[in-house]
Amino acid sequence: MTITDKDRALLSLLGSDARMPVAELARKLGLSRTTVQARIERLEAEGVIAGYGLRLSENYLSGLVRAHVLITIGPKALATVTVALSAIKEVTTLHSVSGTFDLIAILAAPSISDLDGLIDKIGALDGVERTLSSIILSTRISR
Repeated sequence: MTITDKDRALLSLLGSDARMPVAELARKLGLSRTTVQARIERLEAEGVIAGYGLRLSENYLSGLVRAHVLITIGPKALATVTVALSAIKEVTTLHSVSGTFDLIAILAAPSISDLDGLIDKIGALDGVERTLSSIILSTRISR
């Protein structure tokens, strides 16, 4: 799979607005519409573009209380903890990381008390040994 600079520029534009019309993408990239459409189809076929999703506005997200929860798990507990966390709808993202902690969960809850309950729930999961939470005050860059 070869990704060119134009492909990266296309991916960047789609990352900022996946609904941007192909004609506008072509204009911004200095390419023809058919070339851009062919690039998108190739990137999809090669699995570079896995799908398109919804990105919520910062205005909407500012009404939610969001936090990073760093999680240390016991030996051989990754699969069990991952399944349990995937069942919690307020867990929006889960990263496996290196270092002192094993996982970072990103949570979004309607209130501090809801967030507090979620963090307690995560801490009580079988296989979770320790958590450390940081509430997100604001987002400075989101791409």
